[in-house]
Amino acid sequence: MERIFVVLGAASAFIAVAAGAFGAHGLKGKLTPDLLAIFEVGVRYQLYHAFGLFVAAWACSKWPGAFTTTSGWMFVLGTIIFSGSLYALSLTGMRWLGAVTPFGGLAFLAGWFALAWGVLRS
Repeated sequence: MERIFVVLGAASAFIAVAAGAFGAHGLKGKLTPDLLAIFEVGVRYQLYHAFGLFVAAWACSKWPGAFTTTSGWMFVLGTIIFSGSLYALSLTGMRWLGAVTPFGGLAFLAGWFALAWGVLRS
């Protein structure tokens, strides 16, 4: 599981850096400032949770168990839902996508809780 989380974390960090560069150079002037700010929040949280995946991988190797494994998958799910919905919202302007974003935030919270609980329980 550790290897999967490291690979997913590296891929997510790569995508976040590429998206950040795209936002800074390719979208500037094409999006309104508020939509560009929304895009940047998606990038920021994707990068944070890419590093969270590295932590989950380390925790899985040091304190293996269902909770530490769950933490990594919650970070993946949260990135897809949270950052993905913010990217889609900013690029399409469809504001209803903002209603999906909190579910990604809940997945992030569940991931951090599962990580702490898994380490405490081991």
